[in-house]
Amino acid sequence: MKDFSKLEKKAGLQFLNKELLKQALVHRSYLNEHPEFKLPHNERLEFLGDAVLELVVTEYLYKNYPNPEGDLTNWRASLVNSKMLSEIAKELDVENYLYLSKGESRDEKSKARQYILANAMEAIIGAIYLDQGYEAVSRFIENEIIVRLPEILEKKLYQDPKSRFQEIAQEKEGITPTYKVLEESGPDHAKNFVVGVFIKKDLITKGEGTSKQEAQVNAAQEALKIKDWE
Repeated sequence: MKDFSKLEKKAGLQFLNKELLKQALVHRSYLNEHPEFKLPHNERLEFLGDAVLELVVTEYLYKNYPNPEGDLTNWRASLVNSKMLSEIAKELDVENYLYLSKGESRDEKSKARQYILANAMEAIIGAIYLDQGYEAVSRFIENEIIVRLPEILEKKLYQDPKSRFQEIAQEKEGITPTYKVLEESGPDHAKNFVVGVFIKKDLITKGEGTSKQEAQVNAAQEALKIKDWE
């Protein structure tokens, strides 16, 4: 039996119905191995939480920033994407409370784990909404998610890594980065690309992906870290 009191304390919550919080942490894979488990998986709560999260963030941006729609859309996307939500989930130690299959439990560093954590965050938001209403869930979202907006705006994290790297490279070095495919492997239906990002003729770093675009974005993201431009 899992004790959720530490998770509640860390998240500043106190559920009236603990079963809602418990359900928010149940991944579909767990039920495949434990068909006797009494609660359903968290996908319906995730569906609800996704809508609540988008509404709360949208309302906050609308009320507090007079910027055009395009800006607000980019800022919202930077707050509610799976990378951001999974990072917040890790900070709250959500990972330690997930109900996962044995296979998923072992697969800690995969891309799939990032999505599981992000989905669990959305499910928790859905559970808070059902348990305590709109004001309570708004406070949670502001305290845990919207609080990150000033840093996003200051560092222009709402831009994709390629745009950020290009803008900073032009500003600091007067050069537009270029990308070149260094390796290409795999059959046509499952290609893998290794792309290098260059400033002048200097290779800064490499990125890998299942498309040239993905590999370029990954290379730019890594280059921002290497140059300490994050």
